[in-house]
Amino acid sequence: MGQKSDIMFKMTNNEIVNGFDDEKDESLKIKLEKVSNVESCLVLHLTGYIDTYNSNYFQKRVQKAIETGFSKLIFHCGGLNYVSSTGIGSFTAFLKSVKPLGGDLVLLEIQTKVYEVFQLLGFSQFFTIKDSLDDSINFFKKGTSSEPASLFPKIFSCPICSKKLKSLKPGRFRCSECKTILAIDNAGQVFLG
Repeated sequence: MGQKSDIMFKMTNNEIVNGFDDEKDESLKIKLEKVSNVESCLVLHLTGYIDTYNSNYFQKRVQKAIETGFSKLIFHCGGLNYVSSTGIGSFTAFLKSVKPLGGDLVLLEIQTKVYEVFQLLGFSQFFTIKDSLDDSINFFKKGTSSEPASLFPKIFSCPICSKKLKSLKPGRFRCSECKTILAIDNAGQVFLG
């Protein structure tokens, strides 16, 4: 079995989601992989960029996957080199679509410059971000609702002044000592913010 046992054998996008490749865009390539042992879980490998001009294409493709029954989405962002605010809006729309279905989404291997756009616009706290595919799959194996509860309250040091701080839940707040704005995400990671 080995490490790749969670991913099904190679299938085309259209075999996973009927009609997925009926429309293509050279600026954004999407490769689908079905996770075999987590129900309704799909990995979407993104290569290229998401901006105002191709975000509609991106939204239609992913919405097609959601309508097919995939509500646990892992966006593999290692090959994604730019996301505009419109593109971030797309991710937010997907999150709103899958949450009522008992799903969630994970951003995987997000590049620093792309993450900075999420952070700048204040959206980083809404998304689960993981560094490995195994961590992303395990996030869905455990169930999304139980994970954040075990992390909070969280005690950590301010990255600027080293003051010990306590956060009861994810979100944005100000350091009581140096007044730096900080954000803490669902995974308990702290960012300037």
